[in-house]
Amino acid sequence: MKSGSPAFSAWLDGFLAAYYRRRPVNATFIGVHDYDHLLPDLSSAGMDERAAEMRGLLNSLGSLPPEPLTEAEEMDRRMAEGFLKIQLWESGSNHFARGNPSLYTGEAIFGVLSLCRRAFAPFEERLEAIIHRMEAIERLLGQGKSNVREAPPAWTERAIRECGGALSFLQEGFRVLLRDNGVESAGATAAAGRAAAAFMDFRGYLETELRGRVREEYGCGEEAFNLMLREGHCLDVDAAGVEAYGWDQLKESEGLLEAGAGDFGGSDWREVIGRLADYHPTVEHYYPHHRGLWEACRIAAEDNQLVTWPDCPIEFVPRPAWARGAAPDLYFLPYHSAPAFDALPAVDFIVPPIDREMAPEARRRLLRAANNSVIKLNHVVHHAGLGHHVQNWYAYQSESRLARIAAVDCASRLALFCGGTLAEGWATYSTYLMDEVGFLTALEGYSLRHARLRASARAIVDASLHTGKFTLDDAAAFYHRRVGMSQSASRAEAVKNSMFPGAAVMYLVGHDAIARLRRQMSARLGDGFRLREFHDRLLSYGSAPVSLIAAAMLKDG
Repeated sequence: MKSGSPAFSAWLDGFLAAYYRRRPVNATFIGVHDYDHLLPDLSSAGMDERAAEMRGLLNSLGSLPPEPLTEAEEMDRRMAEGFLKIQLWESGSNHFARGNPSLYTGEAIFGVLSLCRRAFAPFEERLEAIIHRMEAIERLLGQGKSNVREAPPAWTERAIRECGGALSFLQEGFRVLLRDNGVESAGATAAAGRAAAAFMDFRGYLETELRGRVREEYGCGEEAFNLMLREGHCLDVDAAGVEAYGWDQLKESEGLLEAGAGDFGGSDWREVIGRLADYHPTVEHYYPHHRGLWEACRIAAEDNQLVTWPDCPIEFVPRPAWARGAAPDLYFLPYHSAPAFDALPAVDFIVPPIDREMAPEARRRLLRAANNSVIKLNHVVHHAGLGHHVQNWYAYQSESRLARIAAVDCASRLALFCGGTLAEGWATYSTYLMDEVGFLTALEGYSLRHARLRASARAIVDASLHTGKFTLDDAAAFYHRRVGMSQSASRAEAVKNSMFPGAAVMYLVGHDAIARLRRQMSARLGDGFRLREFHDRLLSYGSAPVSLIAAAMLKDG
C-alpha cells in the first residue's frame, strides 16, 4: 500500500517506535523482538517521560501538513489519537500504574512467560532474554512498591494471588521448562531464584502494608468512562446510554430465557442451562473432540459460504507441565492470539490436561466444566475457530498498521483498547452465525440467550460500576443474581471489570454493531448481498472500532 501522506506515515513510524520501546512486554506478544530483554520502566520519572512523549506525539499529530490520507491512514490517525488521549488520562489516574499493584505483577511474570510460551526463536536465544527479564523483576516490583501506596482491596488480593502463580513458575515450573528443553544453566536458575525473592518481597509488602492502606475507589468516574467510549470505541453514546441499552437487552434476554425453558421440559432457565454440563466427552475422546469440532466448524463455515477460511493452523495441546502450577493464579489464556509479526507454523490452544490417573471426582469436575457446549462454543467457535483465530489472521493482513496489532492479547489486556469492539464483537457474533447454519444443538442454541444475558449484564456493570451507581459488591451480587454465575466467578468478573473500564461493553456493543451493519448492507445491496463477501470485507479492515469500519463500508457501498 502506498501512503497517502508521507508526513503521517513518518509520524506513525515514530508512534509505533515509542509504543514498542515503552511497552516491551506488549512488543514481545505482538512479535516485535527488539526489546525482549527489557521490562517497562514504571518509575515515577519513567512514567513522566512516557506522558511527555505522548503529549509530544499528540501535539505533533495536530500540526501535520494537510495531506490527503488513505482510508487505512484515516483509521490509524483516529485510533492513534484516541489511544494517546486515553493513555494520558491513565498516566495521571490512580487506576493503573499509580494505583494498581496487579499491573506490576502481571507485567513482571508475563514479561518472562511471553518468551516461554511460543517458540518464535530457538530456546537458547529466548533463554538469554528470559534471564535479562528475570533480573529486571526486582526493579519493576520495587517501582510498584514506590508508586502504589494504597489500593482497592480486591486489586491487592489479585496481585497477591498473582505473586503465588509467579512463584510457582519460578520455583518449580522453570526447572521443568529447562529440563524439557534439555538445558542446564546455573545462571538461569540463579536468575529465577532472584526473581522469586523479588516476588516474595513484593507479596510481603502487599500482605503486611498495602492491605492496610485501603482506597475504596473501583470506578474510574463518568468523565473517564465516556472518554473510553468516545476515544477508544469511537462511539457517540455515553455511559447513561450504554447502561440503558444494557438494561433493555438484559430484560429482553430474561424474557426469552423464561419463555424458552418449557421447550426443554423445564420451568427454570438456570436448571435448563445447567444441563449442558451433562453432555461431555469421555476421557479418551477429550483431546480429539476439540480437533473434531474445529474441523466441523471450518467445514460448516465453508459449506455455508460464511467466510473465506484462511490457512491458519491451530493445535490443541495439553497445558505444558511447566505452566500447570502457575496458570490457575495468572491471566494464562488457553488461546493467546498469534503474534502479528511472528511466522509461526501453528498456534497452540492450551487445553486443561486430563488423564486416567486423576482422582475420579476431579476428572468428573473437569469434564463437566469442559463439556461439549464449552468446547464447541467457547474453545472452538469463539476463540480457536471462526471467532478470534480467523479474525486475527485477517487483521494481520490489514492495510491499517494499528488494526494489525490492536487486538493482540498482552499481559492483562489488549495491545490497543480500540481493537476490542471488532475482536470481541466478531467472536460473539460468530457463535450466533454458527447457530444460523445449524452447527449448534437445540440446547446450545438456547444457551445463546444466556450468553446474550451475560453480555448485557457486562455492559450494565461496566457503566454502573465506573459511574458510581454500583459498588464492587453490588456488581458481584448482580452477576450472581441476574446471570446465575457462581459467587466466586461473579466476584472475579466484577474485579476484572473494575480494573479495565470500558472493556466489558465490547461484547454487546461490538456484536450489535456488526449485526446492524449486516442488515444495512443487505438492505442496500438487495439480491447482490453475499454473506461471505460481507464478512471477508468486514474482517479485512482488521481490529479497528466497528463504528469506523461501518462508516467506511457504508460510504463505499
